[in-house]
Amino acid sequence: MNEVTIGISSRQTVNERFLAAFESGQPQGACISFESEELLWKTMTLKRWQILKAMTGAGELAIREVARRVGRDVKAVHGDVSVLFQCGLLNKTDSGKVIFPYDAVHVDFMLRAA
Repeated sequence: MNEVTIGISSRQTVNERFLAAFESGQPQGACISFESEELLWKTMTLKRWQILKAMTGAGELAIREVARRVGRDVKAVHGDVSVLFQCGLLNKTDSGKVIFPYDAVHVDFMLRAA
């Protein structure tokens, strides 16, 4: 299964993960990290989660088709897709369509006492 993990990690943890992959030559798995819970939830809104859910395992889709699948306006979906491009969750294909290249999403973070 082609899975991506979305989570919260410090810069140090991201660097350590990179070095482990570099030194071992072994893939560490796809991971999108945010520096804080606030940034994660600001970026990954409910409507963006709905886009990812609609695109999971769907292959290449036109933005108009994504909008149809989530029941939203094309312009609004385009804005959300742009944010998902910026954080590395979506890719643009050579044909100009968008793709979520994963079959599953794992969300990983821990809430600790202040």
